[in-house]
Amino acid sequence: MPEELEGNCLIAQSGGPTSVINASLAGAVAEALNHECIEEIYGGLNGVLGILNEQLIDLAAESQQNIRGLRHTPGAALGTCRYKLKKQADFERVLEVFEAHNIRYFFYAGGNDSQDTADKISKLAQERGYALRVIGIPKTIDNDLVTTDHTPGYGSVIKYIAATVKEIAADNAGMGQHDLVQVIEVMGRSAGWIAAGAALAKRRDDPNAAPHLIYLPEVAFSAEKFIADVQHVLQKHKYCVVVVGEGLVDADGNYVSTDSASADAFGHSQLGGAGEYLRGLAEEGLQVKARSVKLGMAQRAAVHCSSQADNDEAYMAGQAAVIAGVEGKTDKMVTLVRGEGETYTCETGLADLSEIANGVKKLPESWINEDGVSMNFNFYKYALPLIQGEVQVPYENGVPDLVQLNMEKVGRKLGAHNFE
Repeated sequence: MPEELEGNCLIAQSGGPTSVINASLAGAVAEALNHECIEEIYGGLNGVLGILNEQLIDLAAESQQNIRGLRHTPGAALGTCRYKLKKQADFERVLEVFEAHNIRYFFYAGGNDSQDTADKISKLAQERGYALRVIGIPKTIDNDLVTTDHTPGYGSVIKYIAATVKEIAADNAGMGQHDLVQVIEVMGRSAGWIAAGAALAKRRDDPNAAPHLIYLPEVAFSAEKFIADVQHVLQKHKYCVVVVGEGLVDADGNYVSTDSASADAFGHSQLGGAGEYLRGLAEEGLQVKARSVKLGMAQRAAVHCSSQADNDEAYMAGQAAVIAGVEGKTDKMVTLVRGEGETYTCETGLADLSEIANGVKKLPESWINEDGVSMNFNFYKYALPLIQGEVQVPYENGVPDLVQLNMEKVGRKLGAHNFE
């Protein structure tokens, strides 16, 4: 059994928020309170950016009501960032902050790039002989982290998308006369997990229900095939609902719509516009009424339509991270492990941070039907358990009652960081 490590813990959030990322925060805080070796529980504001700026808050000072309320509050309660640690001085500064505040446990909720950052921080601490345990908490609606069966945030986003597709289809059904095309653009840079989730809107006994066509980043897009696909649907139905992932690419691997002049700190092109592109193709190619809607951030913030299964697993991942750290584990990310029985079960495991960093888990080709625009039974079997149950969100004056942390600041001990 590894020697017990006494000191403070720091929890931070990074990357795009989800409707359950705060459930992981709640789980981590609740579990940290159970261990005497963890003396103080700090939160880092805006991910690594807040750590560099030595902007820490006292999470143990928050009321239990606030911590519980995180489970029905979307967004990143601690604030997030897409800041990339650029030079050695940045990593050195992180360790300086950790040493100044006796941080011995670092729990980082994030996706691929965030786990890469956590891995590098841990390796530097080991080089310098600083006792630190680093555990990643999985988080991404994209569901593209390797080594984990699925990621917290995914079940809720596809529950919202499936519900939205079903509602929009009901609207379209009353208006179409074999001449209405509705394109719905969803997130998903490198993999079609989110777009595929729209298939859950279909009733098993009604194969003709919307969405009629799903376009995935894994399947090379052809404008000619798209026109033919839509035309075929409109011959049978009064309307055609199309779902498209923002990362749609052509046969050459180029995004069909991207702003190459704009990129985030990690060098990712800013996507968006695939829905408008398809709308234009349908309108011009078929001379029909075509509309597009981009769900944007609404899909990852919709706590009122989030999955209880997803929320429970996000909370469990936060707890598991703390337990792993206290037990002496480090350089690991919590994973979700699906049981092998017919009835869905899920427990946590651990994977090396170095395995996760910058990897991408693609949607299996075998789960996509030969037509390239619909999903088969394997996907339904995988995804349906993840959207079960509804989070009981409290309402005030007719709208969701969300929590805001009190943000009691921890006093600074260092000077300002030089970002140049």
